[in-house]
Amino acid sequence: MQPDSKGSLSMPEPPGALDGVRVLEIAGRLTGYTGKMFAGLGADVILVEPPEGALMRRYPPFIDDIPETERSLWFTYVHTGKRGITLDLDSRDGRRLFQRLASSADVILESEQPGMMESRGLGYQALAAERPSLVYTSITPFGQDGPYAGYTASDTVLLAMGGLLYLGGYPDTPPMRAHGDQAVLAAGQFASVGSMMALLSAEESKRGRHVDVSAQECVVMAMENAAQFYDLQGTVRRRSFGVRMAGMGVLPCKDGHVYALVRGLGVTKFWKPAVKWFMDEGALGAEQLLEDRWNSLDWLQEEEAKKIFLDVFCSFSLHRTKAELYREALKRDLPLCPVSTPADLLESAQLQYRQIFVKTTHTATGRTLVMPGAPYKLSETPWHMRRPAPTLGEHNEEVFRDLGFSAEDLAHLKAAGVI
Repeated sequence: MQPDSKGSLSMPEPPGALDGVRVLEIAGRLTGYTGKMFAGLGADVILVEPPEGALMRRYPPFIDDIPETERSLWFTYVHTGKRGITLDLDSRDGRRLFQRLASSADVILESEQPGMMESRGLGYQALAAERPSLVYTSITPFGQDGPYAGYTASDTVLLAMGGLLYLGGYPDTPPMRAHGDQAVLAAGQFASVGSMMALLSAEESKRGRHVDVSAQECVVMAMENAAQFYDLQGTVRRRSFGVRMAGMGVLPCKDGHVYALVRGLGVTKFWKPAVKWFMDEGALGAEQLLEDRWNSLDWLQEEEAKKIFLDVFCSFSLHRTKAELYREALKRDLPLCPVSTPADLLESAQLQYRQIFVKTTHTATGRTLVMPGAPYKLSETPWHMRRPAPTLGEHNEEVFRDLGFSAEDLAHLKAAGVI
């Protein structure tokens, strides 16, 4: 134990798996989650923003719906645990400062247009010449070379080009995209794994490498075996969600909806136990679900069958909450789960027990925010949120003074628009 600023004893901060590792992250939409993964493991992640602030600070949603630089909830979540500085990389002095910072960095994360960092003299080859062990990770929509390397892309475009949008939705409707920036987050996850593997290799060999991450390829890899269907079976994977068969899908209840899979393609063992449950509940017409026709997949896809099943289920489900239906289905070993709202997830006993959500202070407003914490559990070096997301330029003085700059020097750099 050690005394805190008030003289009382407090427990020392647990060590992080990446304590002592320094990461420079050039602010960009594709680098944020990768930097967050490093910060959660204890690395000193320095977020480098332009003097006017990163574009991500303007991404909604905003606290109290006020679109100000310090109120982006997306920025706040992605950049927890990092220190933040401002630096104009398009200025000569800014580039020189970045080179000095890079001389002590273990990892650099960037998502600039391919060729942009080289044109600034800040590409992998230039920086690795001074620091051979440097791991330099570039995360772009389509990689550093190839026919699409110079293209920009939104999250929706990446989902489409990666194939996930093709598989999203119902067979008889237009494609449906997954909520949130799933392609961006997938790229961040793959980039963090690749960067950490390269860092481990660099520690052993003293030689770094350039990690080239294509967000499009990350989407493809995140679809598990979908891309291999043609090679393995000679077929093209089709959209199959929501075949809308009786006995499966989203169903209404007293306080929202549940998802059930008591019958479907290849699923038969749950049907009779489910019908028994319905009959125990006194569901009107439940006994007819035991007729032979319900063994036919063709019948289950008929509109009449779907209506009959829905009427039977609703005759008791509309008087039961999601939680009640879920608990009873659990007792009967039936696959049924609540369709949760964000508020439901915060109140989930399971997620609370697992300590999925953590609290942090939003520096600009003083508000306490609740957000997802670690996506993993480590026993010896646990995940730890060391600080909230930085305000714009919050750590300029702290970081640049470590380079030997005085307060007068910093004032001059600020006046010149460098920081």
